[in-house]
Amino acid sequence: MLLACLIAAAPADAADPVTYRLKWLCNSSTVGDLYADVHGFFAAAGLAVEVRAGGPERDAIKELELGQAQFGVASADQVIRAAAKGSPVVVIAQIFQVNPLQWIYRASRPPIDDLADLEGLTIGVTYGGNDETIMRTLLAKAGLDDRDVTLMSVRYDFTPFYRGRADLWPIYRNSQGIVIADRMTRAGEPVRFFNPADFGVRYVANSVVTHQRLLETRPDLVRRFRQALLQGWQAALDERNEAQALETIARFDPDTPPDLLARQLRVTRELVRPTAGFAIGRIDVKAWRQSEAIMRGQGLIPEPVDVLARLHGPEEP
Repeated sequence: MLLACLIAAAPADAADPVTYRLKWLCNSSTVGDLYADVHGFFAAAGLAVEVRAGGPERDAIKELELGQAQFGVASADQVIRAAAKGSPVVVIAQIFQVNPLQWIYRASRPPIDDLADLEGLTIGVTYGGNDETIMRTLLAKAGLDDRDVTLMSVRYDFTPFYRGRADLWPIYRNSQGIVIADRMTRAGEPVRFFNPADFGVRYVANSVVTHQRLLETRPDLVRRFRQALLQGWQAALDERNEAQALETIARFDPDTPPDLLARQLRVTRELVRPTAGFAIGRIDVKAWRQSEAIMRGQGLIPEPVDVLARLHGPEEP
């Protein structure tokens, strides 16, 4: 059972108290968040940060609105939906440059080199989830619809994929993807991954958010938090610090075997820092614009929200 991801920084003179709500449980996807606190980056910036785990019943944006947290992690769809309802949420950094939400399929079938190759396949989607939104965007881009594929409802069970009832199954590339690939390979069925970004669909995943009021009234606090957080991510994903990064994750995810943690960390590195020297935290403006357009096109928001006006972080040139 995972330990609760709750880190309360040691008291420091004049340290500003901050609550930071993550989007999900503590694992390789939060290594930089944990590293920034455990290894003193927040403290060095004069911050006493309480890092709180997320989960299906946690809503970082709602906690910002209620004053229960000063910073949080949310995906583009959460930000855009909240903006459509008048929320004062703003984005100050983008952690994942490549969305970890992808699909897995058997290597024994022909590779998907073109979106037209999706025709005739049985594809797992979580109805109402981001994977459905992304897949429908991909199908539309290929000129396909529900008549050209079979969409299978996904639950918390990979049995339909294991038994060959589905051709593609949605996974998180840096967590479930590794576990399922291992199991399939041991059974003599190697796999491939289908990444929507390879076909021009970049739906933004985890980003760091705060309240517009905090950005306006305490810009120095926001600057210090963002700088310390991104320094933590930079250090955590530095190959020279891999041992310390793995030790940090293991403190909060003790049930995952060390070798699996190591592989999850390496894939996370590729998703957050896609090229050597990449400035972690950079906001991909084009991807945010596309994310809003996708949601608008599928009727997930009633009208445009101008999400670009919500972006207040380092932008991709």
